[in-house]
Amino acid sequence: MLAVRIRRRKAVALASAALLAGLAVPALTPATAGAGTPAPAPARAAVVADYYEGAEGRTGAVLRSALHTIISDQTKLSYSAVWNALKETDEDPANSGNVILLYSGASRSKSANGGDTGDWNREHVWAKSHGGFGTSTGPGTDIHHLRPTDVQVNSIRGNKDFDNGGSAVANGGGSLTDSDSFEPRDAVKGDVARMIFYMAVRYEGTDGWPDLEPNDRVNNGSAPYTGKLSVLKAWHEQDPPDAFEQRRNDVIHDSYQHNRNPFIDHPEWVEAIW
Repeated sequence: MLAVRIRRRKAVALASAALLAGLAVPALTPATAGAGTPAPAPARAAVVADYYEGAEGRTGAVLRSALHTIISDQTKLSYSAVWNALKETDEDPANSGNVILLYSGASRSKSANGGDTGDWNREHVWAKSHGGFGTSTGPGTDIHHLRPTDVQVNSIRGNKDFDNGGSAVANGGGSLTDSDSFEPRDAVKGDVARMIFYMAVRYEGTDGWPDLEPNDRVNNGSAPYTGKLSVLKAWHEQDPPDAFEQRRNDVIHDSYQHNRNPFIDHPEWVEAIW
């Protein structure tokens, strides 16, 4: 594991040097643009390939186990540190003073974080009650599934599972909800799915936290399950990773947790596992 860490750090250093030397980097597009996946820069591709060295060519349970080992090597944040992290990971590409809110797509001032109407707060995409991990350091502070959202929209989502259908969410950017489920706007359906898949592979019940798992139900309550798996897989296919999501993954890896969401880097691994 030490040798792998050294290779990763060397790869990151080479990537940084390449960027300073002027290598092309994919242009960032606003989250509302729904852009497709850009071709990665050579330096980024090298970092990603090195990071997943132990998982290439595997499938099924063997792949899942390899990815769990790789992504579990991470730096953990406090819940208070999440505020500043999200201001960088979810920065509006068109306005560096703002963040893009996940469910609504609105661009809002970074300084408007809090709990009042008009503020944005920290949404646990894998609802923290679905496993009882709260805001404790670990799954409760893992920024791969924590995103800025409008306070009121966050409250409407609550701890509902994800599924299609419902009525329009006020100021939700096209999101829908009903009594037992929430459907995010089209531009981030895949983002939501890949965050759920990351959490399921990262938290396998081996480090003192519940074994998180997607299933094909709603109304999962306090059980460590989130649905609906079939819908999440469809969303993953419909909305592939875009430049905003890729940049976010890079920032988390380079500056904060030093781990990655494998389903952003390798979308094909969703079908290989589920």
